Amino acid sequence: MPSEFPSGAVTGRAETPWWPAESPPPPARPPRKTFLWYGGAAAAIVATGLVVVLILVLNGGIGDGTGPLSGRPAPPPDVRPTLARLCPPPTGGEASPPPSAPAVPEGPRTVDERAGISYRAYGAPWKTWPYLWRMGTLEVPYGSGQFFVTEVYSQGDYLASLLSAAVPATVNDSFAVDLACTGRQVAADVRAEYYPQPTRMEPLREESTTLGGRPAWVTMFRLSFTASGLRATSELVAVALIDVGRPTAAVLYVSVPNTVADWEWIVDDVLTSVRPV
Repeated sequence: MPSEFPSGAVTGRAETPWWPAESPPPPARPPRKTFLWYGGAAAAIVATGLVVVLILVLNGGIGDGTGPLSGRPAPPPDVRPTLARLCPPPTGGEASPPPSAPAVPEGPRTVDERAGISYRAYGAPWKTWPYLWRMGTLEVPYGSGQFFVTEVYSQGDYLASLLSAAVPATVNDSFAVDLACTGRQVAADVRAEYYPQPTRMEPLREESTTLGGRPAWVTMFRLSFTASGLRATSELVAVALIDVGRPTAAVLYVSVPNTVADWEWIVDDVLTSVRPV
């Protein structure tokens, strides 16, 4: 059987042991001055890199292209109206002139000089809108129109509304308005900010059209929602954006809760009654 010891331990013969007789000498270390040279070179490289980065930053070579030494000052803040930023003017040739406005319908009317439109006014229970109301992210300033209270609940009065406003949708003296983009932005703001959340939307109409002979974009939908103590569970809504030939576009917002559904007919009726002023 094999021995558990090296053969030399049993026989006494002088053989080379299986373990080294002594440890090998350690590798030679470079002299201290070599370490100092390496350290100095590394520090010089780092310092040079920092100087290069600083020069690039100051000259606008890194980042947004501006810097104290770049000769290109930072651009001024964007002070355009919100809708003008979200919906730049459309590109392309000059728009064809709109057709002549049809005759103004007879009967009482709401005239919104600021918005540049007029539209049919309705009798009781509708009342003249007495406030300047800003709502939503876009803060559309509704200052003309009609309303009536449909119910009172824990959050206050709930209304049927027929309101108009002017929104700055272009820059400077430009009259070019992207009606589709602007109309969709306003309609999305209405849905997200004017009603109890969450809502479910049933689209009914979304199209480019003319109202009173002026280019317009109309969005119509039915929103469903619930709120504690509120009897209304849905609402018929229409939002019209009308190009009135100004840097501002006219907004017409109509809302009728399902608790007064017998008034839903005015949504289409008031749209057909719009005229420029």
